[in-house]
Amino acid sequence: MNATFQSSVKPLSFIDIETVSGESSLELVSERLQKEWLRKASRIRTTEGCTDAELYFDRPAVYAEFGKIIVIGLGFSHWEEADEPTFRVRTIHGHDEASVLRQFCTLIEKRYPRNLILCAHNGREFDYPYLCRRMMIHGISIPRSLWNTHWKRYNSPHLDTMDYWKFGDFKNYTSLELLAALFGIPSSKDTLSGSEVNTSYYHHDGLLSIAQYCREDVVVLAQLYLRYHQMNLLQEKQIIRLDL
Repeated sequence: MNATFQSSVKPLSFIDIETVSGESSLELVSERLQKEWLRKASRIRTTEGCTDAELYFDRPAVYAEFGKIIVIGLGFSHWEEADEPTFRVRTIHGHDEASVLRQFCTLIEKRYPRNLILCAHNGREFDYPYLCRRMMIHGISIPRSLWNTHWKRYNSPHLDTMDYWKFGDFKNYTSLELLAALFGIPSSKDTLSGSEVNTSYYHHDGLLSIAQYCREDVVVLAQLYLRYHQMNLLQEKQIIRLDL
């Protein structure tokens, strides 16, 4: 791995978040928010016969106004004494979203007191704004390095592996799993997929399995970044999983 690329990777934190609906059922949502969800549901419903309650369980996780973050996956590159690269990956997870967010803020402010560059897949559209919106809802100060209200989308220093793939095209969404398949990167979807997260969390007490799934997505994300730069994939012995 050449020195120029090594220096460009050191400031990066690869990141992925897992989100679920704010409550396990629409009945548990406050009356005021229920009314707002009904308005939202009327605009996003695509399946005839799907009730508002069913739609609430299936869809709100993608909206920061109606969902919550239960896992934040983070990966950092390190170089050992023999200049051997390693990738350390961990998650912050829990049922208390505010606690998860505060731990995340503490970690990035400690590790990157001045400069922070995040890298996520579809991060500019989803992960970064979702994090900031949920912090604001909980009254948590957004780290200056994470977000600035004066930034425009493409003035952000944070990276997005989906934007890399678009090459300026605004039309298409390309999943991390599809890109992993194209570039020959092992899948993170062996035990869980994104569509199963809400059910796993609320019906199967699946927080730890979701955290593991998120952690492996971060590994895939870092591998994709390497392939984008025509670098060799990390070997399994170079990946250090710090939790679970």
